[in-house]
Amino acid sequence: MNIALILAGGSGQRMGQDIPKQFLNVYNKPIIIYTLESFQCHPRIDAILTVCIDGWHDILWAYARQFNITKLKWIVSGGSTGQESIRNGVFFLEDKCSPEDTIIIHDGIRPLIEASVLSDVIIKCEQYGNGVTALPYNEQIFLMDDEISTTKYIPRESLRRVSTPQAYKFGKLDESYHIAFEKEIGIHGSSYTNTMMVELGERLYFAAGSERNIKLTTKDDLEMFKAFLKSENAEWLK
Repeated sequence: MNIALILAGGSGQRMGQDIPKQFLNVYNKPIIIYTLESFQCHPRIDAILTVCIDGWHDILWAYARQFNITKLKWIVSGGSTGQESIRNGVFFLEDKCSPEDTIIIHDGIRPLIEASVLSDVIIKCEQYGNGVTALPYNEQIFLMDDEISTTKYIPRESLRRVSTPQAYKFGKLDESYHIAFEKEIGIHGSSYTNTMMVELGERLYFAAGSERNIKLTTKDDLEMFKAFLKSENAEWLK
């Protein structure tokens, strides 16, 4: 099976709104539903697990019924950090998955996931045991000597921007989260599954990415999302 693990456990404080940002309505549809629809419509996704902020489970179930998200099978509560939320989802699946099942982890506030990107991350996981969405880095990166100057840079050809979706075989993913939380490796700060895996000694394999796959963190990101939605119907685009 290919199971999507969607993270919708954050409170969205940086968006500055009264409700969690994943539940904000854009053109009469919650952001989380845009995300779930991409997985609902993809032929290789068998089921969806959403890790959701407490107090919003029933609302998410209601939205799923309203927008016909029939692949949504389970909703579990998130943790106090992103890594705790992913762990909660992974551990919940322990009696539902086989070691060779593919788990696709994705941020619920990345609603513009393209079918080709999702397909490639699944394919890479089947080939290599994991697949992480990646893009080249197009800006110059400099290392700070002090707060105001530098003499060193990192060649951008050696860099990749990694985001979600990320796909892992369930057996390895489950084992890794047990080890990580028992030994406190790769679970603090801004750590995510990909960085945790590297800290545990795993090699990651790049899959296709897309510039459209933006993360909605601020009000400016929200406006960009609206612009992308409007541009989808622009006849002059090729």
